[in-house]
Amino acid sequence: MFRNWGFLLGEIWVLLALAALIGLLAGWIIWGRRSVNMAGSGDTNLQSDLDACRRGRADQDAEIARLQAALADCEASKADLVPAAAVAAPVAAVAASQGDADGVDYDGDGIIEGENEGTKPMQLDAARDGKPDDLKMIKGIGPKMEKLCNKLGFYHFDQVASWSADEVAWVDANLEGFKGRVSRDEWVAQAKILAAGGTTDFAKKVEKGGMY
Repeated sequence: MFRNWGFLLGEIWVLLALAALIGLLAGWIIWGRRSVNMAGSGDTNLQSDLDACRRGRADQDAEIARLQAALADCEASKADLVPAAAVAAPVAAVAASQGDADGVDYDGDGIIEGENEGTKPMQLDAARDGKPDDLKMIKGIGPKMEKLCNKLGFYHFDQVASWSADEVAWVDANLEGFKGRVSRDEWVAQAKILAAGGTTDFAKKVEKGGMY
């Protein structure tokens, strides 16, 4: 009888060992597949991220190419433009050759002529009877300007009053340091009043003194 129990115990151990082996095999199959599936899922995610990065790089490369093309177009357009200095140089050279530093066409004939603008008015070597008019009574003519006018041969109101437009242009162009003052301060209109024996508000202030 005991001999049979030993045999049964031996069979039980064998069956337990087989059960263990079967359990291990089943576990390996189940967990091994799950691991493979998890690994496969991770690979898929990584591949998706990689594809997204590649698409982003492709878009970036396309944008860089577009900007480079736009830059090339701008540089080509700039090359076609004439530099401002190249345009200004001939103009400055013409003005310098004509002796006019400020480059103003005083007589409006379309040509910058410097000191040769307009027509030179009648000049006197000295004041008539040695008695010049007080040109300072004309607004815009101070002591320094009066000396300059006398130097140019202008001493009397009637001289200024008789200037034509071309003569005004000549004087405007030749008042060194005060170019354009004849027109700007309307010397001719004031001189006509004073030459006729009249007066102006400015002339009255000069007569009262304290202006210069």
